[in-house]
Amino acid sequence: MLSQIRPALSRGLAPVAGRLVRAGVTPDAITIVGTAGVVGGAIGFYPRGSFLIGTLVITAFVFNDMLDGAVARARGTVGRPWGAFLDSTLDRFGDAAIFGSLALWFSWGGHSRLMEGVSIYVLCAGFVTSYVKARAEGLGLRCDVRLVERAERLLGILVLTGFNGILDLPVLTVIALWALAAGTTITVVQRYVEVHRQAAMATP
Repeated sequence: MLSQIRPALSRGLAPVAGRLVRAGVTPDAITIVGTAGVVGGAIGFYPRGSFLIGTLVITAFVFNDMLDGAVARARGTVGRPWGAFLDSTLDRFGDAAIFGSLALWFSWGGHSRLMEGVSIYVLCAGFVTSYVKARAEGLGLRCDVRLVERAERLLGILVLTGFNGILDLPVLTVIALWALAAGTTITVVQRYVEVHRQAAMATP
């Protein structure tokens, strides 16, 4: 579903990207501002239990992930190593802020050590998911298998946490975290199996 939505959003952002390029805005600037917004929105609202406002702020800045790419295409700089490196590394700060802030809420207002731990686990497992792929590709292997990647993690947690803020149902965030914990674990295992298979085939 996400793979079908992304091209449509990219086309819709093209006129905005053109105006930003004419204004002299760079993809790197958009990436940095977007990350700062996600981190600020998560840390500023989630630990206090302000889930609706926090989700709206985070979601607004998450769209920078697509806008910086649209600006890069408009400037003809798609595929440059620095931009890709900056974008992927700063994404980790945003993820850490979102799931770390949820862990703080469960520790303080949510009064659940278990869900605090699950939040931290989803954060760490998400990092491992990305690292396994990057390490495999660094060794010349492909690692495209996936069940849950960053886009799915963000969509799941933001949608259900946003509805939590509207309906005052913390169980929605709990459901999202458990589902992401399971899905991300499966993804990591899938990637280990795939890399092991390719490595075994490459070994004489």
